[in-house]
Amino acid sequence: MLILKWIFIVIAILILYLCFWPIDIDPVAWEPKTDKGLIGEFAPNSYLSNAEILGVGDGIGPEDIVLDNEGRIYAPYEDGRILRYDSNGKNGQLFVETGGRPLGLEFDASGTLIICDANKGLLAASPDGKLSTILTEVAGIPLKFTDDVDIAKNGIIYFTDASSRWGIEDYRSDIVEHRPYGRLISFDPNKEIANVLLDGLYFANGVAISADQTFVLVNETSEYRIQKVWISGEKTGQSEILMDNLPGFPDGISSNGKGTYWIAMPALRKEIIDNLASKPFVRKIILRLPEDLQPAPDRHGFVLGIDGTGRIIHNLQYPSPESFSPITSVEEHEGYLYLGSLTYEGFARVKAPD
Repeated sequence: MLILKWIFIVIAILILYLCFWPIDIDPVAWEPKTDKGLIGEFAPNSYLSNAEILGVGDGIGPEDIVLDNEGRIYAPYEDGRILRYDSNGKNGQLFVETGGRPLGLEFDASGTLIICDANKGLLAASPDGKLSTILTEVAGIPLKFTDDVDIAKNGIIYFTDASSRWGIEDYRSDIVEHRPYGRLISFDPNKEIANVLLDGLYFANGVAISADQTFVLVNETSEYRIQKVWISGEKTGQSEILMDNLPGFPDGISSNGKGTYWIAMPALRKEIIDNLASKPFVRKIILRLPEDLQPAPDRHGFVLGIDGTGRIIHNLQYPSPESFSPITSVEEHEGYLYLGSLTYEGFARVKAPD
């Protein structure tokens, strides 16, 4: 009986701890559309089983990959280093160290590397590796989670602040809350003017500019959808949902400059997560559990290729614990797809489909 008494006491203390844990998180109820799963145009396959892993042993989590005009590969690691590799993915050397957590990368026309650092803001590294800060706040709101970037032909930089409330260390809190803290931002380096193009986004993530420079695509990870924002023509300033109810969480997105947009899908949707959408209090409790006890994604390599209307062109997968996953970015270069990951050791490449 004494043992049972102590068990009840421990359980009571645990319940009180979980209910009143001092983290300022306020989830809302929402209603996701029914997940149709991996059927039809999303049917599983093993295309990504041929991915070649590069950079093994150099660090964890090169979330985005970019190549320069010489074909050299740049990979940003979780400890703040950005390494530069030969075109074969060998001989990684330190290019620059941000002191934060570099994520999205893109070169401008002058060869300057524009860096989205989740902790430091929007940065720039000259061709010789000299680091400078471009922006740390926009419209009076600090860049809390600077995420992904693309650059238009006219030099304007488009990037996302995934969440104006939660940083990268607490990204689960943003997803669990399911509040629209994300922003799509433009910055004109010639005029030194930054504008919020679209706010109220649910975990604003990948950014890609269309080949004809008329629109920008932005992923909303926790809403399973992609938005299109017009940046020229008669629809300038308008936005619309391009794809909705995706079977996974869209992360990075990139344009190959020829009408294909590559979408990285780091994780499939899980029934338990959708079922808890209408139960904010339960989600709050689950977030307070040790991470090992929280719902975890399955290892599943997943990349989609779409056109500017949202039509599926390519469906590349590898549903296996042996896959290179989670895939958080895709970059096409000279017949290859280069794959980044927020947590994998190294990066990967695979031949691009015809």
